[in-house]
Amino acid sequence: MVAPWWGYLSSYSETTKLGKRGALVIPARIRRAYGLKEGSLVSVEKMPEGVLLRPVITVPVEKYTSEQKALFLLANTVTDEYYAWAVQEVPAAKWGLIRIQS
Repeated sequence: MVAPWWGYLSSYSETTKLGKRGALVIPARIRRAYGLKEGSLVSVEKMPEGVLLRPVITVPVEKYTSEQKALFLLANTVTDEYYAWAVQEVPAAKWGLIRIQS
């Protein structure tokens, strides 16, 4: 998230002190500009010019069971040939899952 006044902040710098166990306090002005709050994830990278900090955006990932994967594969076949292959490949087909007719 970038604040509307980001152009002004692009040349902004401030000195901060490294604390215990490497804790670093990012100045409030910069935290606000990037929408960083307590608990926000930040990527730390070693670069030739120095250390680079970047905000990290995470996206939740849904985990599927074997049965859900099998149903998805079988329900989304496009041709009879592909469906026949899926039935051979997917154990769920042996559990009685049937082709969904469109």
